[in-house]
Amino acid sequence: MDEALLRSLTPGVLTALVRRGADFAAAEDAVQDALVEALRVWPADPPRDAKGWLVTVAWRKFLDAARSDAARRRREDRAGGEPAPGPAPAADDTLRLYFLCAHPALTPSSAAALTLRAVGGLTTRQIARAYLVPEATMAQRISRAKRTVSGVRFDRPGDVATVLRVLYLVFNEGYSGDVDLAAEAIRLTRQLAARTDHPEVAGLLALMLLHHARRAARTASDGSLVPLAEQDRGRWDTSLIAEGIGILQAALARDRLGEYQAQAAIAALHADARTAAETDWVQIVEWYDELARLTGSPVVLLNRAVAVGEADGPRAGLAALAAVDGSLPRHTAVAAYLHERDGDLAGAARLYAEAAHKAPSLAERDHLTRQAARLNTRLRGAGGRPDGP
Repeated sequence: MDEALLRSLTPGVLTALVRRGADFAAAEDAVQDALVEALRVWPADPPRDAKGWLVTVAWRKFLDAARSDAARRRREDRAGGEPAPGPAPAADDTLRLYFLCAHPALTPSSAAALTLRAVGGLTTRQIARAYLVPEATMAQRISRAKRTVSGVRFDRPGDVATVLRVLYLVFNEGYSGDVDLAAEAIRLTRQLAARTDHPEVAGLLALMLLHHARRAARTASDGSLVPLAEQDRGRWDTSLIAEGIGILQAALARDRLGEYQAQAAIAALHADARTAAETDWVQIVEWYDELARLTGSPVVLLNRAVAVGEADGPRAGLAALAAVDGSLPRHTAVAAYLHERDGDLAGAARLYAEAAHKAPSLAERDHLTRQAARLNTRLRGAGGRPDGP
């Protein structure tokens, strides 16, 4: 059974039912039932037209459910009954599904879960495992999301920026269980890029590929984080880097710069450096300036302070950091790094320990704790005064 084929067909089958009059929630349930039926039937009796089979079975599932409800029975009558057997229509409304699943009425987490189910074709169980929540919790989240968008018509253009934020959220969730969310986000973004001619979609795809290319080098064998400067660049995926840079260059050539293209340009400069010492930090600062202009994001200014510290020295980095909101996540960690670069080992050790207490993840907390311990060990060896965590 080719589960990848089923997942790729899911959006088209869902939109076929919606075009025929089914509301989104009922159509999505019917499609899931049809996928279960396909898993049962296809191994022994594969269809000649997989999509047509799924559309027919899903429509029957929808009609079976509709007959038990008077309102849905009226919708069934308007839709004209079951379509005649034959090849499924070639029309592709997958792009509309992206916009629907990224509806502004949904929370980011609900939008991401609905996108994975309706566009990605994942089961509720797979999504729950990926997000490390009980299946019942994820089922409730998806059900609420489906109810929210059920009455939304497909007659208005969607917001590409919202769709991209949802896909980037999925990518940043990483991976766990039997679903690799980073890889799934890349697959969905490739799908979106094939359906819309928008430079920011290409920018996001390039950004994902360039970040994903470094994945194998990001953690040591014991699971600890490896900072970018210390990563084994021989483990970076050069084919993904080449593809990402090619996509980015084509997007930038269109002269419609957006935040994802700017982020991808920064990632490309890191990927292009054969060693950490050869990184073009001056260009990276320039791209952070563009990104700050585009977004006004304080997180961008925080990352820019690091780049300034590399390009112009730690004192300049600390001056840039002083203008950034001190309550931001990672602000203390950045301060610790720049103080260490400036030779203030005692201050850096104290800040690393403080940052460890604020870390959003166990891996980051352990990394920062090790950094504090490393500096305290150096201070003790040099006769200095260590600061305990």
